[in-house]
Amino acid sequence: MKAFIAGTLAAVLIAVVAAVTLDALGLTSQSMYSTANVRQ
Repeated sequence: MKAFIAGTLAAVLIAVVAAVTLDALGLTSQSMYSTANVRQ
């Protein structure tokens, strides 16, 4: 049970760090796939 909790916490931590890093670099899917032809 201890290994499961540690693995879950590690996965959540990796996901949060990845999200913050990608957002800081401007590599969100919104910015990558938006073009001038997209309706607003």
